[in-house]
Amino acid sequence: MYEQFYGLRERPFDLTPNPRFLFMTSAHRDALAAMQYAISGRKGLTMVLGPPGTGKTTLVHAAMAKQERNVRAVYLGNPTLTREEFFEFLAQELGLSAHAQSSKAQFLRELRADLVSRHAQGTLTALVIDEAQAMSDGLLEELRLLENLETPSEKLLPVVLVGQPELAARLRQPALLPLRQRVALRFNLTPLSNSEVVGCISERIRIAGGNVWSVFSPEAVEAICQTCGGIPRNISVVCDNALVNGFALDERPISAAVIAEVCRDFELPLPRAATLAAVTTVANGPAAPVSGAVRQPIGAVLESRSYPSAVITPDATATGLRRADVPVMTNLTLSEAPAVESLMMEPLPRHGQGEETRAGMLARVRSRFSWGAR
Repeated sequence: MYEQFYGLRERPFDLTPNPRFLFMTSAHRDALAAMQYAISGRKGLTMVLGPPGTGKTTLVHAAMAKQERNVRAVYLGNPTLTREEFFEFLAQELGLSAHAQSSKAQFLRELRADLVSRHAQGTLTALVIDEAQAMSDGLLEELRLLENLETPSEKLLPVVLVGQPELAARLRQPALLPLRQRVALRFNLTPLSNSEVVGCISERIRIAGGNVWSVFSPEAVEAICQTCGGIPRNISVVCDNALVNGFALDERPISAAVIAEVCRDFELPLPRAATLAAVTTVANGPAAPVSGAVRQPIGAVLESRSYPSAVITPDATATGLRRADVPVMTNLTLSEAPAVESLMMEPLPRHGQGEETRAGMLARVRSRFSWGAR
């Protein structure tokens, strides 16, 4: 509906677990690698936990899409089953006999024979359970017993449990301690930081064929950061509805007022009034003004890069900026970072041409961006 108006090939914020639109924070990357390793390395039981809406299901689909051809992964997205229904489900998914679907004893015999046979052929079988916090204690106990299917050196049925943090709390119960002791890998997903929210919005729009600053104003992005709490699902809901409303209003880019209206509709916290901090020119194209809510420390931007010693040196008397000066500029905005980086790479005046001190360089950077005393 709004795709052509905003220069998009497709809708970037659909609430489907599409791995193409998965924004990979360091935590998501670690969890994805853990899932893949847990399955291919036959690590037994792996837990991936995170609050609702942090991208767990999308991560599961991404992990399953990246598995090798010799991996057979069974995915269970709704584990609110009785024990009988659970065994029936596994028997059907694993291609066991009709008798195995109704008899637990027959199921266990056929399952072990099937896993041993496939293991001998080099095929891996894994079970991935989403929304695992909804499993009954009885079903968790059955899962523990299935974990006993193993050879002397490897697990025959690696299991990945994906769920909300209350799953960890439940496993602390004395009755479930034996299952908790079998957890070989555990990872936690957390809400996105403000800079990651900006990256998430920008990446989704880029994949859909657009440019974030042609779609959302900086004030709108700040408002999204303030109201969504870093939860990817909230971000998608707000952004998609903002695109619908913006299209109806013929508004491009979308303003913070549209975001506030969406928040009222969904009873989300209303964003504070957005104020612009700076408008800059970024080296690789027109810049966007970015407000204070989406700032990140300059150290995270610059300390990870390598600069010539003439620009940043460990020598306290050297001309130019030292790495020790980096924490001084903690108010750098995301859009200012490339421009400051470019400015710092400019040749410094030398003797005879008016040597520039470190203090002078800092003053020049601040003046360039009208930082003042902020």
